[in-house]
This record gives sequence, C-alpha cells and structure tokens, in this order.
Amino acid sequence: MGTGAPRGALTSDGRACPVPPMATDISIGTQGWNYDAWVGPFYPAGTRSIDYLSIYARAFGTVEVDSTFYAVPPAKTVRGWAERTPDGFTFALKMPQEVTHERRLRGADSAAALFFERARELGDKLGPILLQMGPDFTPAELPALRDFLPLLPVDLRLAIEFRHADWIHDDVLTLLAEHNVALALSDGRWIRREVLLPLVARPTSNFIYLRWMGANRDIVDYSRVQFDRRRDLEAWALALATVPRSVTKVYGYVNNHFAGHSPDSARHLQSLLGQRTVEPSEMGEQMSLF
Repeated sequence: MGTGAPRGALTSDGRACPVPPMATDISIGTQGWNYDAWVGPFYPAGTRSIDYLSIYARAFGTVEVDSTFYAVPPAKTVRGWAERTPDGFTFALKMPQEVTHERRLRGADSAAALFFERARELGDKLGPILLQMGPDFTPAELPALRDFLPLLPVDLRLAIEFRHADWIHDDVLTLLAEHNVALALSDGRWIRREVLLPLVARPTSNFIYLRWMGANRDIVDYSRVQFDRRRDLEAWALALATVPRSVTKVYGYVNNHFAGHSPDSARHLQSLLGQRTVEPSEMGEQMSLF
C-alpha cells in the first residue's frame, strides 16, 4: 500500500492526474469492514463474517474502527483483531462516546485511561486514536478541551474532529499543535471542504488524519457507488501534495456514505496517489491471507 508505485491515474474526465510524487507515507482504508453488503462487490462470494477482516487486509493496510465509539472492547476482541491481520497493518480507534459525548471531556480521566490501556493490546498495530466530538460541542467549551489535552499520552497518536466550523481558527490550531494532536479533517456536512483543504498544509501534529464522510446519510445500500465523488477525491489528492516535510504519516478513511461503497472510493484515492490497488477479482481464496 506504499507510495512508490508508478503513477498513471486518470482524473474523472480522462486526464492524467497531476498529483506529484510524495515522500510522506500515506495509508488509505475505510471506516469499518463488517458489512454484509460488501460480499460480492468486494469480498468474494460466500465469505463468512468471521473472515471479513482478514480478507479486507488483502486490499488495505489500515481501517478505522467505529465500534469502540460505543463501548470499550474486551481485551480478547482487540487481540483478535491484531491476530487476523498481517504485520504492518494498523487500526485507528474512535474514543468511546462516554468521553467525548457524555462527559464532554470533563472528568473523563479514568474512562480515557481504561480505553488507552485496552487500545495498547494492539501493540505496533495501533494507529491513531480519534476523538470525534459532537456537533453541539462548540468553542464555548474550549476550557474543557484545554484541560483535557495535557492528560493525553504523549506516546500515542491522537486526533480530534470538530463538527462545528467555529473551532477552525488560529488559536485552536496553536493549542492542538502544543500537544501534538492532529486536527482531523472530515469531508462531511459540518465544515466546508474549501475550509479544510488548505489545512492539509497546516498540520497540528506530525501526522494527518483524514475522513471522507459525505453528506448523503440516507444511503442504505452499501454494495455500489451511487454518487460520483471522483472530483472531490481529486481535490484531496492534490491537497496531499502540499503536506509539509514535518509530517511523517497520513491516515485516511472513507465512509460508505461518501459515495455509497467505500472500498471503491478508497481504491480510487489510492490510484490518484500512485499506490497499488487490489481489485475485488484479486481477493479470492487462492491468495494467501498474509
């Protein structure tokens, strides 16, 4: 999944993609893997749900885990994720909603500590941890954020997603940079893409966290692309060419609601970035798991 593959991706109108080579390590994946609708269009026909993750890892080197938002997973579950994926695979985990939505970062020390302890069960397969804040978490609650940031482990990669545009200003960017916390750039309905794209060149950490959410929350069929988002992905690919040298890693995850079928969108983005893509036809049982 590296960045050294030959370039030859085409834009949505058939032109050669003008994205220049990038030295930064970029890992592209999807938000989740446990979708029955992917059997056939992505997973080989007949794939059992227990095998989804190991087969997913044939195509992508990272995944964002949504289930941790709802509860801290058992240690056995976390170790199972690691065991079913190859060396070099990474998991991005969402901080439990108890911390971000219920406690709103206040008095959340013990809950966060338990989650970090469980996340470390992944060992070197632990990627970034995302604090996804709710749309009602506004800059009026800046004191809570200011008090919480110093409590975060300095040896882990932390990112925070705001769903309120008023958070995007220099003072907040400076605060996040002081604690090496990445501002997650989420292409959804909360903050305009035109505001987010320039922030790729203004990272607040030594890594960048990207999320392609989409605005079509009414999508219920995840088996096929239903909206043409290729031009949007081209804009992001071009923005990634502006990543400064201080950034050593970029993580990016596509939601099914972005275009309808996130594996297809993720493969298109990989192609734009000059990365090798693995097509569904290559993911049959004749391939080795690892």
